[in-house]
Amino acid sequence: MEVSEPPYPHPVEETASKVRQVLRKAATEFARTCDPADPASAHDALGAHLGYQRSLPSSPPVVFEAALTLDLLPDDRSAVAALLAAQRKQTVADVLRRQKIEALARELTNPAAVLARWIEQDHADWAQPPCEDAVRTIAQSFAQYRPAHERTAEFEALELIRDFLDSFPDLSQKQMLYALLAGGMHHTNRPEHAAKAAALLDGRTPPAPDGEA
Repeated sequence: MEVSEPPYPHPVEETASKVRQVLRKAATEFARTCDPADPASAHDALGAHLGYQRSLPSSPPVVFEAALTLDLLPDDRSAVAALLAAQRKQTVADVLRRQKIEALARELTNPAAVLARWIEQDHADWAQPPCEDAVRTIAQSFAQYRPAHERTAEFEALELIRDFLDSFPDLSQKQMLYALLAGGMHHTNRPEHAAKAAALLDGRTPPAPDGEA
């Protein structure tokens, strides 16, 4: 700790006591903003805070600044170690749980997987399986699921396009949309994409009536 050069307006012991009081108050107030589980960061932040120049309201003023050595009591160190261990354990558990949920959600986008999960039940009644519509509804619900890190504008655009196409139930309307899509891809110099769109269009061409070539 550095202080103004003597002589001081008060005895040295009294001056030192007042300096300690000011620093303790400043440290106590600032320490409330620190994370007890991160002593290193607390040491740096508190050291910088106490390093500012302060002064006692005396005449002449006593100017001082402080350096900090921060440590925890043994019991506190044990408590912090236990807290960090618990946080790490919880973090691992949360990550594994999210991965399991995401994997299951991806799996259940397939109607066959939904039905397989139903069969795996202990008391599945093979005589009364779920109806096809129910299985497809469940699969479609999971197909709309996206993990947080995949919720990008591109995925939102895909969902929008899918909903848009589904809003045209008539096959001829869908064919017109695919043709427009292929034309737009050609116009933007994306021949490979245009070819795929054209193939999709061909695949949706209704079959010729019986007896016609």
